[in-house]
Amino acid sequence: MKRPHPAGVLCCSRAAGIRFGLLAIFLAVVLAVPASASKKVIFDTDPGTDDALALMLALNSPELDVRAITVVPGNVTAEMGLENALRMVSLANRCDIPVAAGARHPLFQKLVTAEFWHGKNGLGNVELPASKCKVDARFGPDLIIQLVHASPHEITLVPVGPLTNIALAVEKDPSIVPLVKEVILMGGSITGGNVNAAAEANIYNDPEAAQIVFQAGWPLTMVGLEVGDKALFTGKYLDELKKTHGPLNDFIVSVAGFMVNLSASFGSPGSPMYDPSAVAVAVDATLVRVQEMHVDVETRGEFTRGETVGNRHGGVERNVLRGDRYVIEGVDKVIPNAKVCVDVDADRLLQLFVSRIRGK
Repeated sequence: MKRPHPAGVLCCSRAAGIRFGLLAIFLAVVLAVPASASKKVIFDTDPGTDDALALMLALNSPELDVRAITVVPGNVTAEMGLENALRMVSLANRCDIPVAAGARHPLFQKLVTAEFWHGKNGLGNVELPASKCKVDARFGPDLIIQLVHASPHEITLVPVGPLTNIALAVEKDPSIVPLVKEVILMGGSITGGNVNAAAEANIYNDPEAAQIVFQAGWPLTMVGLEVGDKALFTGKYLDELKKTHGPLNDFIVSVAGFMVNLSASFGSPGSPMYDPSAVAVAVDATLVRVQEMHVDVETRGEFTRGETVGNRHGGVERNVLRGDRYVIEGVDKVIPNAKVCVDVDADRLLQLFVSRIRGK
């Protein structure tokens, strides 16, 4: 057998040593950086049965770092919503997350609450133990402003109720708009409403606030009825949830059971997962298909107040007055202000929810 030349052995040894050194440096750098940094989230909510599901999904998703919970009136009164939020955060053993009260009523109209859909206590009549957590003394919109300035370009706002708190924050301090990373909201529809023919409930409950939020100028994703009405939580998914137990899991089973039974009484095979859909999109944007368009919120229409009006074609006709009539002289482009979710991989979204609640 031919023996290797000593110089060749030495050369190979040096090369191996260099490669090993480079590998060590590479591993040191990789291990020093987190594999995936969690998305810093402020969760604005009006709990609410589907709000409860959305909150627990957020708290059980490692992709999300919930920095604060702000409460807005909507499904229930401001007082009941705050108590529900505190009890749920306590159930999840997350008293480290500040929970702050926000607005007490919409900007320009009376509050419309929805105990009809959410139970007398807003949580499907499921009673939780008194909270060990204490309310944060700060006003919800002020807390939003403070946290955005503390982490510029890092905060994602996830409002799943009426947009009153978000609008108040923008009106008080417009400088937060370019500092917010993105807004992922549950609300709106471009294919008809759920409180009436035109409007979705969250937008309907404070249309003026919604118009402020949509026109603010930040990156915004609208997760509306087009997603929730397809992502139906049926008995199939409820049965999956029932396979595991624990305080949080059992609470969600009870609330989801209330929702499924209520939907069944109206002939639906499952309950729309409205609010959890927004959180799911914050976790994984590939769950939905979006179309960029300019969205305005109707605030004056007799039959359409609260409607989110999406310009699907990106243009409006330009009319010029000529004598006693207007003449169309062209089409002006409209700049999109929102990514509107128009379709969803419903089963994958629902499986994500179930797996996170089960701790998988």
